Amino acid sequence: MTDRTRIIADNVARIRQRIGAAAARSGRPAEAVKLVAVTKYVGPEEVRPLVAAGCTTLGESRPQQLAVKAEALADSPIEWHLIGHLQRNKARLVAPLVAMIESIDSQRLLAAVDQAAADVGRRVPALLEVNISGESAKHGFTPSEVAPLVAVLDQYAHVEIRGLMAMASLGAGAEQTRAEFAALRTLRDEVQADCPEGVNLAELSMGMSGDFEIAIEEGATIVRIGSALFEGVEP
Repeated sequence: MTDRTRIIADNVARIRQRIGAAAARSGRPAEAVKLVAVTKYVGPEEVRPLVAAGCTTLGESRPQQLAVKAEALADSPIEWHLIGHLQRNKARLVAPLVAMIESIDSQRLLAAVDQAAADVGRRVPALLEVNISGESAKHGFTPSEVAPLVAVLDQYAHVEIRGLMAMASLGAGAEQTRAEFAALRTLRDEVQADCPEGVNLAELSMGMSGDFEIAIEEGATIVRIGSALFEGVEP
């Protein structure tokens, strides 16, 4: 085992312990929280130690990089999540490749993904991205836009919306971060009651390396962690 592989394995084990402890504080088992290992800053060969350590759900921000890594790592049992902004003209690129798109941030994008998924004959799991912090630099639906969209999700037969995704305010303290994650959970609970038949918004993707424990305590089912998995690894 190389030093890089050992360090990454130790980091993964430490993060999973923290996930399990935070889940216990929220009254849930560790298995209730999915770890998405964010690989946007590393190449395909640097991903392999993560997979060897059991991280088989990987998150990429850029569609082109996701496609390159999916091809390079086709021999590994990886589920890819697109976690960054998706332009409508890239929907056809990712539709055959992803286990989930976590960043549906407009109804026009939802329609484009629906068409792309139909073209490849599959139903693509996805999350609605919500700009819960209200920051102008962030993508996503406003909280008030979510309920009207959820009411018509059955119009998109080739996209399976499974929940909501959000990021806390940049530089926010723990109290504000917790409030924003709690607001996303509350929004999900409110709109879930009016979902069309067959739509279940069970997933809440929120929390990254610096705030994932707060996110889990507030109900996250998916956390997106990158830098913490590579601590101590030489660039």
